[in-house]
Amino acid sequence: QVQLVESGGGLVQAGESLRLSCAATGNMRWIDFMGWYRQFPGMQRELVADISANGNTLYADTVKGRFTIVRDNSKNTIYLQMNSPKPEDTAVYYCMASRWRDSPTYWGQGTQVTVSS
Repeated sequence: QVQLVESGGGLVQAGESLRLSCAATGNMRWIDFMGWYRQFPGMQRELVADISANGNTLYADTVKGRFTIVRDNSKNTIYLQMNSPKPEDTAVYYCMASRWRDSPTYWGQGTQVTVSS
């Protein structure tokens, strides 16, 4: 089992930077990918960005050039640096961990990010 704990969400104004963190504990032996998904009200969760253990990244088109995902394998922690956030980025952000890309297995509890205009 893997446990994921997110932090760093909150209320920011459009254009202000925000950084989310996610720390993983437990058996990480079979975990290759970690990443961030987000969920808008009434919608399914969607990928924001993910990163493999060797640093391969994937971003949603809507955040490319604005958000950066970073991974510290020594701490089993990932970060999402959100630069130039927009009101349409307002959502609950979930950390995930998995062995395979596009197959989230473990989820964090979620953290609310609200971007005001």
